[in-house]
Amino acid sequence: MSADLITAPVRAMLVLGTRPEAIKLAPVARAMAHSPLFEPLVVTTGQHREMLHQMLDLLRVPVHTGLDVMRERQQLSTLTARLVDGLGEVIRTGRPDLVVVQGDTTTALTGALAAFYEHVPIAHVEAGLRTGVLDNPFPEELNRRLIGRMARWHFAPTERAAANLKAEGVADAEVFTTGNTVIDNLLWVLAEGTGRCLFRTGLRRVLVTLHRRENQGAVMRSMGKALCRLADRGDVEMVVPLHKSPAVREALLPELTGHPRIEVVEPLGYLDFSATLAGCDLVLTDSGGIQEEAPTLGKPALVLRTTTERAEAVEAGAARLVGTEPECILDAAVHLLDDPAAYERMATAGNPFGDGHATDRIIAQLAEDFGADADGGGGTELVASRTEGPGSYSTA
Repeated sequence: MSADLITAPVRAMLVLGTRPEAIKLAPVARAMAHSPLFEPLVVTTGQHREMLHQMLDLLRVPVHTGLDVMRERQQLSTLTARLVDGLGEVIRTGRPDLVVVQGDTTTALTGALAAFYEHVPIAHVEAGLRTGVLDNPFPEELNRRLIGRMARWHFAPTERAAANLKAEGVADAEVFTTGNTVIDNLLWVLAEGTGRCLFRTGLRRVLVTLHRRENQGAVMRSMGKALCRLADRGDVEMVVPLHKSPAVREALLPELTGHPRIEVVEPLGYLDFSATLAGCDLVLTDSGGIQEEAPTLGKPALVLRTTTERAEAVEAGAARLVGTEPECILDAAVHLLDDPAAYERMATAGNPFGDGHATDRIIAQLAEDFGADADGGGGTELVASRTEGPGSYSTA
């Protein structure tokens, strides 16, 4: 992209590769497609290829370019190199005015890095999450910190996330507290009403998702044993959508297969997953996004990790960080299932992650900074030449 002044419509390249990225960037892509000020170009890297494109179709997000870089059990270093190379070529060909990345995946990191190399400004959706532990979660904590050194727009989901960025030296004028776009998309999907809930009985309904790299192996096998003990109560129906990762399947399938009250299923499409989440009583998860979605629907979430970058849910009382020890997991779940008052406190704690209008705030800020207000009027135009180091672009 040249250093000429940018005029509308703004060519916005949205880079995504995983299911959570698709979910959280879908409302941004839809909003841009319906605005005369933007031309969205969706690029997929295929990190979650088998579950991604069909979901994007359901979310009404057309894909413009799809990369083929995934290999069985490839190393992070190999994946990173392939993605930077492939995305760099896509950026040079597509000549976007900005690149939008979301969260903390390898796709997000390499999308930002490729844009940085091509002198294209970067917008980071869901910026500022931190655990404070560089390798936990791995490699996500490092990824999001690195993106934070490259981005021009930091769209933070909460005030805490915004404060994290400012404490790291990001200029106040580049940090925007928007809420989380996952809430926007969840409310949109539930309003569509096309998902199917997988729970089938009148028992207590427990939804479980596990996939974290740092939990794989012996830790995850012990979690599987704890889930079986919970299901052994007799009053619990459990649904476990199983991640495609071979390491996850090797750990959980031997432990869970065959239990009469545990239904292990293939990864759910987003519509069915949302309906199943809405129909459950309790969530056990090591996912990040579900910690944001569950409070919206009044579903207590037990977080099976030793750290969380979403401390707001814990502080609000909507989630509880219980760790990875089997006894701790079992005790926490039994407590909620057997103590109606404790359950009600978590179910009614509220959602600290947004009001369903994060996308509106993101689009309005980008429109303003690219020289067009919400009505298409004039304003400050962004110059694409870097003048003040990482993350800084001049205006003229």
